[in-house]
Amino acid sequence: MAVTGRDGGIEWLKSPSPVDYASAVAFMEDRVAQIRAGTAAEAVWLLEHPPLYTAGTSADPSELREPKRFPVYATGRGGRYTYHGPGQRVGYVMVDLKRRGGDVRAFVCALESWIIDTLSAFGVAGMRRPGRIGIWVVPDDGPEAKIAAIGVRVRRWVTYHGIAINVAPDLTHFDGIVPCGIDGYGVTSLENLKVTAGMDDVDDALRKTFASTVGT
Repeated sequence: MAVTGRDGGIEWLKSPSPVDYASAVAFMEDRVAQIRAGTAAEAVWLLEHPPLYTAGTSADPSELREPKRFPVYATGRGGRYTYHGPGQRVGYVMVDLKRRGGDVRAFVCALESWIIDTLSAFGVAGMRRPGRIGIWVVPDDGPEAKIAAIGVRVRRWVTYHGIAINVAPDLTHFDGIVPCGIDGYGVTSLENLKVTAGMDDVDDALRKTFASTVGT
């Protein structure tokens, strides 16, 4: 993991290689405690994971279609089953929510706006959909599909977990779950939308749009 800079009170971290999920959670929990104690800065951590499924606090076991396909991790974030893997940019956001009004719903809305503004940098129109968590797109040549997921946890008013944007993952890996418990819709990626953006391009856009959506 490398520190790539600091914008206001936010320290930007980046891992060049896939990070084990349990190790990532342990790091976040430690950083959350430090932020709460005032001994570390707020942080955004950009990374990828090896292929895996996570089960949020509302996960329904019937939505895990292929339980032996990849490792499955129970996690304290909200939501249901999600997939993480190479080609997907995960952004873990560890900030003091009390500095941002203490409103969890407003924070989730800010994360949505962050994703939407990031996608807009590549000419992709991301949209919210009532009753469906995450960010959605309507391709010119296909049905509506999900391109990004959101799942957060708050501990003593400090947030962790965050977002996942499909840049160029293997989309067949989502077949092992009902993503976020929403059946009847597909998933897509920037690559699938014919956007020629690499992970570094997405990271640059995420950093540029963070201050105006989530704040520093």
